[in-house]
Amino acid sequence: MRKWRNVSLAGVAATMLLATACGAEDKPADTKLVQPAAGEASPKANGSDAGAGVQKSQTAGQLAVRSDSKLGSLVTDSAGMTLYRFDKDTPDPAKSNCVDDCAKTWPPVPADDAAASANLNPDLLGSVTRADGTKQLTLAGWPQYRFAKDKKAGDTKGQNVGGTWFASAPDGKKAGAARPALGVLKSPDLGEVLTDKDGKTLYLFTKDNPWPMKTACDAKCLEKWTPSAPVSAADAKAAGIDPALLFTFTTPNGTKQEAINCWPAYTFKGDKEPGQTNGQGVGGTWFAIKKDAENDRGKTIPAAKSKEGGAAESGASDDAGAAGSGYESGSSSDGGGSSSGGYNY
Repeated sequence: MRKWRNVSLAGVAATMLLATACGAEDKPADTKLVQPAAGEASPKANGSDAGAGVQKSQTAGQLAVRSDSKLGSLVTDSAGMTLYRFDKDTPDPAKSNCVDDCAKTWPPVPADDAAASANLNPDLLGSVTRADGTKQLTLAGWPQYRFAKDKKAGDTKGQNVGGTWFASAPDGKKAGAARPALGVLKSPDLGEVLTDKDGKTLYLFTKDNPWPMKTACDAKCLEKWTPSAPVSAADAKAAGIDPALLFTFTTPNGTKQEAINCWPAYTFKGDKEPGQTNGQGVGGTWFAIKKDAENDRGKTIPAAKSKEGGAAESGASDDAGAAGSGYESGSSSDGGGSSSGGYNY
């Protein structure tokens, strides 16, 4: 479901704690979419200089995600024109600081008919009201623009202009920029949830055992869910979370997996691009991991709750007992034990 956030323009990782706390050990694709026929086929010149090339009335239509050889995944409008974000704007609250001549070179993208394609999270789409009363499209809170000097689909001439303009990645971040090992996605529906080095949402499985740590995600499960690699205390600090929440878990096949408050973390293969949260609520047992997790040996499940039918409604509860954790045992994990019991993945 598409959600819009309308905002007034004017108003507008300490070392890594390992093992003992969770009963673990003490060691630490390109996507190309066919552009739908909506909106105008290409930017139009309005008879002024190069800085005034695209008419404000050009619609956005169905937004798409394109794979660029240099910048990676970026967002385009329905005509394939690259969308950009401006560092001098703010996402929370959403506010555009590009007006007058700036808006001629960087025409704001109208929000009116904008819609998300399959690889773009519709929850991240919103709008901001500009001074002239028009609604400008926002992505994860960031106002969106086109660049007047982009003349054809696939152009990215606006990338890094003035060191402040960047093509928009599918999660609203800067396309082509390095990502942290542990990141945060501000989802209008789920709140602040954790992401991996590729910007993919991190999930927990309520059938896992946090104390002692054991996984219930068997071989069939792993066809859809990928264990997340460990990160450092510094990575946690950079993401604004307590490094004490990080734990390293050894999976049955001997690989290392990151865990948050003793809950093993995974990414979902159904999330094709950064910003997607398609794994939320799957089987009533999979949930995005929220940033503000408790540090209580897995007693509290750090499951993000959706505004449209929270985690509890989908099958998770507020304590680890619902997952049969046995966190009071104090025994250490051997990293083995994968018992799915025929769960839905």
